[in-house]
Amino acid sequence: MCTEKAFDNAARRRRAAGAKSPPFVVGIVGAAGSGKSTLARALAGPGTRLLDADRFGHEITDGEPGVRAALAAEYGADVYRGDGTLDRARVAARVFSDPAALARLNALVHPHILDRLRAGIAGAAGVDTVVVDAALLLDWGFERECDAIVAVVAPRALQLERLRAKRGWSEAEAARRLANARTNEQFEALADAVVMNDADEASAVRAMRAAVDRLRARWVAS
Repeated sequence: MCTEKAFDNAARRRRAAGAKSPPFVVGIVGAAGSGKSTLARALAGPGTRLLDADRFGHEITDGEPGVRAALAAEYGADVYRGDGTLDRARVAARVFSDPAALARLNALVHPHILDRLRAGIAGAAGVDTVVVDAALLLDWGFERECDAIVAVVAPRALQLERLRAKRGWSEAEAARRLANARTNEQFEALADAVVMNDADEASAVRAMRAAVDRLRARWVAS
């Protein structure tokens, strides 16, 4: 199921600033367990480029020398495994109980992610649509750099079930993560379209594609 509203928020601000130019940039947002990344990945294909902020974050923490050095200094050299990848579970356990450590991690990594998102959009010549999948897109204010925002939502019970099944979190851990995130209603209030992901995946994918197609058509016509 998909609901939409008149263009506002990011799209209006971007057009008002005279920034309307191809490609159409759509941000996908939603809480953990909503299935937003699954639906975002389904949009990728001919004419559509997917920018995955989470993947960029992994590449940065694993591959950027300055970031690696800073994380090793804070958590110990053994925070990197033998294969060179970051022990993310260890870092997560620390930062979710230490706001100062979380702030330091975000200040270290997020500017690099934003640079990659902007470079991905700037380098998308010949692409019709760029899909930005970023859990923290709204926290960064990156909606101002998108033409439309789609929120993916799901009932809380289903979010908890998905987080337990896919991430191996306990029910208490999943509930704690969701308690620290925006609610479905908050995501909906900041989006141009809302996709309810509470049925089979194929139906949600169809709803997502239809929503993006309609938003892009409105953007082109505006």
